[in-house]
Amino acid sequence: MPSLFRRIVFIRQRSRRLGFQTALVACLLAGGLCTCATITTAAESDAPRLDTRSRQAMTAISVSMRKAGEQFNAGRFEDSARSLERAMNQVEVAVRAGSPELYDALRPKMQRIVDARVLIELEGISISPFQPPPRPENPSVAASTTMPAATGTSNANTVPPTVNPFSTENTGVSFVKNVAPILVSKCGGCHIRGSRGGFSLATFAALMKGPPEGVVIFAGDTIGSRLIETIKTGDMPRGGGKVSPIELATLERWINEGAKFDGEDTSAQLTSLTTETNDPGTPNPASPPAAPMPRAGTPTGKETVDFASQIAPVLVANCTGCHINAMQARGGLQMDNLARLFRGGDSGPVIQPGRGEASLLVKKLRGTEGARMPAGGRPPLQDEEIALISRWIEEGATVATNLREESLTAMTQKAWLAAATDAEVTARRAELAMRDFSLAGGKTDKLSHHQSDHFSLWGDVPESTLTIVANQAEAALQKASIILPAKELSAGGAAAEAFFNGRASIYVMPRRYDYSEFAQMVERRSLPSDWESHWSYNGLEAYVAVVASAGDDEEAIASRVAAPVASLAVRSRGDTVPRWFADGLGKVVAASDIKRDRAELARMQSELVTAVGSLKSGKDFFAGRLAPERADLLSAAVCESFLTRQRKRGFDTIIRQLGEGKKFDDAFLAGMGVTPTAYFDAWLQWVK
Repeated sequence: MPSLFRRIVFIRQRSRRLGFQTALVACLLAGGLCTCATITTAAESDAPRLDTRSRQAMTAISVSMRKAGEQFNAGRFEDSARSLERAMNQVEVAVRAGSPELYDALRPKMQRIVDARVLIELEGISISPFQPPPRPENPSVAASTTMPAATGTSNANTVPPTVNPFSTENTGVSFVKNVAPILVSKCGGCHIRGSRGGFSLATFAALMKGPPEGVVIFAGDTIGSRLIETIKTGDMPRGGGKVSPIELATLERWINEGAKFDGEDTSAQLTSLTTETNDPGTPNPASPPAAPMPRAGTPTGKETVDFASQIAPVLVANCTGCHINAMQARGGLQMDNLARLFRGGDSGPVIQPGRGEASLLVKKLRGTEGARMPAGGRPPLQDEEIALISRWIEEGATVATNLREESLTAMTQKAWLAAATDAEVTARRAELAMRDFSLAGGKTDKLSHHQSDHFSLWGDVPESTLTIVANQAEAALQKASIILPAKELSAGGAAAEAFFNGRASIYVMPRRYDYSEFAQMVERRSLPSDWESHWSYNGLEAYVAVVASAGDDEEAIASRVAAPVASLAVRSRGDTVPRWFADGLGKVVAASDIKRDRAELARMQSELVTAVGSLKSGKDFFAGRLAPERADLLSAAVCESFLTRQRKRGFDTIIRQLGEGKKFDDAFLAGMGVTPTAYFDAWLQWVK
């Protein structure tokens, strides 16, 4: 999904600079929502074979989808969502009243609706869930349309098996016959006979477990399955291999059908499942075992070089853009995190623990093998920096266990923060504020500035407005005493500046347009149309962005800053605090002194019931599969349950242990006695 989001951001940025038709082509190339309005599928070209009623249904659905595409391109995302929901309803009605032939003609449209929902939700718009309905029963039709199965050796002209991509029955794509041969053929060298990047495909069980970064296959969800994403973007397979469109379609259909296993043993080697694809009596060709993947060593305390504070900052400073935070990593080498760094690139691993000067990374930096790095006109690293990297590798390429899941960028920031004073952090955040306002098109020389105990404020507004915002932000922080220790919040002077490890920033924009542009240019996202404030925190960056002008009264400003200030305070209590926890508690604090009438309470209850009804389990919630509005509503409701008389003591334990440096999941288990997912599932059943 991150790669999809980056492509969408790229398209939106281009659409501002280019004409509508050019931007539309860019959308088409990225598989965007615009395809609903422009592409005529093979199924649609066969529509005349349908009866009159079915053709009318197809036309009505096409009109709704075309309208959704036009509205999306015009930036009318809310209208686009409603048009797409109309198309969803039309599909369901058509399938219930139609034939298997109509269902087959509607398949491309249903998949396009699934894709379009993702784009709309990424714009922050709430949209109804869509689950493609099952195919109507018609055994004769199914039997007459069966085609030969695709295998791992299929070429572009091979016809894939005719299967229902949304069926829950085990009558579609076979993992043993169709999927395993593709994986063995395309991924065998790196992930079956080896374990590149810590990811093994040797067995079905290993495939479904995924690499250390997380699961890569979600049953029924090709969009969220990273396996499909890496194939579509060309990131995999490496070494010149290609997955044909037919093979990709087979993999997607298998996932849509539930990613089921039809063999006898999930721990059986995939190569043993595909022997029938060879000539009878001919065993699979033997392949030499791949070299073990290098891994980070565990520090012994005798090392003279620390990766987090000495090596990661050098790599981030010199490799960003080409190998870190890169749209297309050069040479296939991604260095965003340790797993990718140790996996290496197209030429293989770049680090050989214990062999500093023999490692490809050091050779590239010295220029003794191939083109010297870094490229792109950047100056070579200093000899002392290269020697430091070589010595780190020579000492075993060790990294502290608790840092191995961090990105190199985050690791670098944390190392700097650990050594910086609160005043230094405040000064650095001031520099970031100037950068962010410049990115958003603001004139930094015209910004007003104000400072309070806990906050530094900037904005193209009168200083008197900043003073009002600061006073309301300080008041909101004091309200957070219902969830955080009051002693910490009431401290002044140096202790106040230390609360956020340096004063937190507040960016004040006079107009909603400025606020929207800030989100587009700085955060690379669109915000829901009813937002007027939000927060962001990654350790170094800690800010609240809010709309406030000289014409706003204090009550309006107070209502905008209350929730994000409280959420920022919660998030700053620990590196592992999840967004839903901070957001939910922030909304609870903001609503603590708001009195609502009976009608408003009834409306909120109705919205909560709708949100709960759209959720199957806590797993879906924590995977981020809800529209932001519904996710926010559920977060607040769950967090409110923490403050009941029965659970308040457990909640206080969570906050206390977070302050002691405990990981969120461990602190939650200690306080509530169950995992966050188990708690959410129990709460969900209670609400239902």
